[in-house]
Amino acid sequence: MSRANRWLLPDGVKEVLPPEAARIEGLRRTVVDLYQAWGYDLVMPPLIEYIDSLLIGTGDDLDLATFKVIDQKTGRTMGIRADITPQVARIDAHSIDCEGINRLCYSNTVLHTNAANPLASRSPLQVGAELYGHAGIDSDLEVICLMLETLTSLDIKHPVTLDLGHVSIYRGLIDAIGLADEDERELFYLLQSKAVADIDALVAAMDLTADAKMMLSQLARLYGETSILDQAEQAFGNVSAKVSDAIAYLRSLAQAISARFPQVTLYFDLAELRGYEYHTGVVFAALTPAFGQAIAKGGRYDDIGKVFGRARPATGFSADLKVLSELSEVPLVQAETIAMPAAASLTAEQRQGLWVIQAQLRQQGERLVAQLSDATETQHCSRQLVWQNDAWKIVQTS
Repeated sequence: MSRANRWLLPDGVKEVLPPEAARIEGLRRTVVDLYQAWGYDLVMPPLIEYIDSLLIGTGDDLDLATFKVIDQKTGRTMGIRADITPQVARIDAHSIDCEGINRLCYSNTVLHTNAANPLASRSPLQVGAELYGHAGIDSDLEVICLMLETLTSLDIKHPVTLDLGHVSIYRGLIDAIGLADEDERELFYLLQSKAVADIDALVAAMDLTADAKMMLSQLARLYGETSILDQAEQAFGNVSAKVSDAIAYLRSLAQAISARFPQVTLYFDLAELRGYEYHTGVVFAALTPAFGQAIAKGGRYDDIGKVFGRARPATGFSADLKVLSELSEVPLVQAETIAMPAAASLTAEQRQGLWVIQAQLRQQGERLVAQLSDATETQHCSRQLVWQNDAWKIVQTS
């Protein structure tokens, strides 16, 4: 690397400078305080773990996103986390002795080998919350509401749409139809890209009944407002109890969300299979026209606890706080700085009094900067401490 380029950062990796760093940190404190007010306990998983535990049960996508290094002490492969959720699942399974409901939250940097999408950072500041030990609709509703409250607490004024899906609809159809593994894999990838014409061509070539072909083709077209659930019931209502229960679950969940957040638009995509390899139920994402990708997302992932030796129902969500900061309208409020004189130029009495008052002011939340010897720069200070009438006073700078 040439001298001119040695300071360049890798693509997708950015540093955060003042005053934006202070703003993001303020938002992070707001989010963590919100989660703790809802009863979620903060955890801080390690940045790096052995691959054996970091990626177990998470699927190929997370494996490809994870940087891998060799532990010089043991020779074993380690991974730099690309997602905190599996780490929190491990903590619930092994590190915390809790048989009932366990609520955990986090706020830490993760690292991706490649950006998840053209707008994403390779070093997101991931915030999120996970709820363990409950398998019913109440826990899914709680984490979705907490996700929406996160956006509200950060003063994101842009209209929010909540995208809802349920992986059991797809799984139930595949099981009932008895689709061959090769056909199922190809259909799965086409559904991710919403390639309706290609899906129709693939389904037409399959050795299936006319009804089965119709249902698979229709699945890719079932997206939109609440009326989509009515269409799904008509199309899939007699397929299996798994499919019918998933549609009814989405309807009940949507009604509860609309009652609490009437300003949020609900959108349904019954072919949404994000995180399919580990999600087991409802999947959801928050979107806004101001950003081209989901700004927060999550879902139910009950099976992940099995790989850690402790099967636990689980649901949660996460978001990149850097993205939320870009959308947030919370203003940056910087405290006015008070300049203090260099201590070396003061008498013993003045120094003693200065130490007392500076401690008091800082405890009150004031920002104080000490001048250094031979430096008189105070242009960033709107006030200063001066010695007047045998006492320290705060005065405005000229």
